[in-house]
Amino acid sequence: MPRLREVPLKDTDPFSRDLYNVIFGDRDPVEEPGTDTGTPGNWWTVFALVPDVLKHAVKGFSLYRDPSRKLNPQLRELSQTRAGYARGSNFVFSQHCKSCRAVGLTEEKIAAIPYWQVSNVFSTLERAVLAYADALVNEGGRVSDVLFEELKNHLSDEEILELTYITSLYDMHATISKALRLEYDDIEESVREIKAPADGTNNDVMLMIDKTDQERS
Repeated sequence: MPRLREVPLKDTDPFSRDLYNVIFGDRDPVEEPGTDTGTPGNWWTVFALVPDVLKHAVKGFSLYRDPSRKLNPQLRELSQTRAGYARGSNFVFSQHCKSCRAVGLTEEKIAAIPYWQVSNVFSTLERAVLAYADALVNEGGRVSDVLFEELKNHLSDEEILELTYITSLYDMHATISKALRLEYDDIEESVREIKAPADGTNNDVMLMIDKTDQERS
């Protein structure tokens, strides 16, 4: 379940209600969840808590898909999908794998996004875009001059700005989805202490090894 409450159809504002109608039809998505792409749909029902935030997010979707964008849609989707993977968001990664197909990327390239560094299916430009996505997400925007010059060898300044903004936007969406446990990111924390057996000890193993080494010497 999402960590925040969902907004039922009867409590939506006009903007959210129109979106619900487009995405869910006549259903109340809180009572009858699910979308055509197989997601629960709770990204929409949680974001509807603050209609202005939902409007802002939807405008962002419209912006990056606007035909006036200079950036090639395939490069855009490669970067968005890699951002979802790098941030560890099942939701953003899964949805943008689908978007990759919609813009004509091959199954071979989509499958290789998680291990692009050792794959030979990407062009020089595509590899630079994937490396840039990693720098934005994993390095917090630390981009080497060599990488940036490679981008500039292929893309205009306008295209690089669009790439930077859109990739960072989806890093944000991936982070939000994980924090609020939305959609496919409704996952319990997997990193936790594994307790010792009931008849075991809480000794520090490395301390025990150090002590043994000292006794031997």
